[in-house]
Amino acid sequence: MRYISTRGGMSPRTFTEILLSGLAPDGGLAVPEVYPKISPPELEAWRHLDYPALAFEVLSRFMDDIPAHDLRNLIARTYTAEAFGSTDITPAKTLEPGLHILCLSNGPTLAFKDIAMQLLGNLFEYTLAKTNAELNILGATSGDTGSSAEYAMRGKRGIRVFMLSPLGKMSRFQTAQMFSLQDDNIFNIAIRGVFDDCQDIVKAVSNDHIFKEKYHIGTVNSINWARIAAQIVYYFKGYFAVTQSNDEQVSFSVPSGNFGNIFAGHVARMMGLPIRQLILATNENDVLDEFFRTGLYRPRTTTETHHTSSPSMDISKASNFERFIFDLTDRNAMRVKELWQSIDKGNAFDLFGTALWVKTKEFGFISGTSHHAARIDTIRQLYHEHKVLIDTHTADGVKVGLEYREPGIPLICLETALPTKFAESIKEAVGLEPARPAGFKNLEDLPQRFEVIDKDVDAIKTFICQKIEQT
Repeated sequence: MRYISTRGGMSPRTFTEILLSGLAPDGGLAVPEVYPKISPPELEAWRHLDYPALAFEVLSRFMDDIPAHDLRNLIARTYTAEAFGSTDITPAKTLEPGLHILCLSNGPTLAFKDIAMQLLGNLFEYTLAKTNAELNILGATSGDTGSSAEYAMRGKRGIRVFMLSPLGKMSRFQTAQMFSLQDDNIFNIAIRGVFDDCQDIVKAVSNDHIFKEKYHIGTVNSINWARIAAQIVYYFKGYFAVTQSNDEQVSFSVPSGNFGNIFAGHVARMMGLPIRQLILATNENDVLDEFFRTGLYRPRTTTETHHTSSPSMDISKASNFERFIFDLTDRNAMRVKELWQSIDKGNAFDLFGTALWVKTKEFGFISGTSHHAARIDTIRQLYHEHKVLIDTHTADGVKVGLEYREPGIPLICLETALPTKFAESIKEAVGLEPARPAGFKNLEDLPQRFEVIDKDVDAIKTFICQKIEQT
């Protein structure tokens, strides 16, 4: 399997060659030259595999330059009952016939990001050990990516993590989960701004090729293809869990901010998984919903970005959306480059009325939006009717998913985090504090270690240089 850039300026590379690099040299994102196709007999053979075995079948198609024995070992070390609470890893919870929650948040940081990030940590360590190299990870988080990355990378040999987050914009639990880490290789940086400012800094540093090469800068954000690949697995797992045969179709409802989670579903569909609809759910920051409804992609400014009770989706520039547009244009890199030159200048693009706009429906995408009152109502409804508590982001997904639910088509709503991470909203909805897993009882009371810095690329570069020299 070879990888190319969405903007056409990168010669084909292997998986391990793109694993540590983040953005492609031309500013685009790495994508496979082709998506592997899974035949009906192969799909049937996968139906009864346990999670590690299924993960190997999927990931070996994308990571074929890692010896099979080594990849199996990396996967086996990652997906354990000790790390994820059960051998099922991503169990499906049936609320009623045809309505399911795919539980993705039983990992170390109680968020779906752990599914990919725990594997990424092991992949990084394995690859770096081959060359005795170092990696300085620069990431941005709106809530859960940061803690998942830091817990996956803490104590890893040859790795430092510099994680940017928007000052005061995450839940108290999310903030404490990151800032309470005291590991020498973890550096938390609170940016005076919103998530998109953090993400812009990551991209600016990644596009400074001299700095990136000198200081071995990599990324764990969902622009890293390994994260997308790892997330593809649970779409197959969820499908097998709620169907009896591969003649059936299902729909997935996915809360979406940076478009990585639902893009993994798109890839699974392209590989041959019988997905009828990919239902994209946004919160008040409805840039992606606006595109799928109207054809207009218009990222918002900092002042236009809302701070909401589902903060991990408070994003207006969806990094992985470029990968989807690449597929939408029949992989026309010049067209993608042209469109993103407009976006990078702060403008928009409008595909309404074009052949590309019509084609979005052929990929099975449909979208809707939610807001605070709706997610509180949804949390309350599921608790009263099914005795199940969900977090605010999952509630956005359930709310929109139910709007598009079709008779006879199982609906799988992807869980994104455990409700304890958003206790204030849960208490507002049902009048009680969600239970906390062991080890998180007094998280907010722990000492916190972080730096506050303005949204300034040079200031971040200086901070990185200083910390590398000190350690």
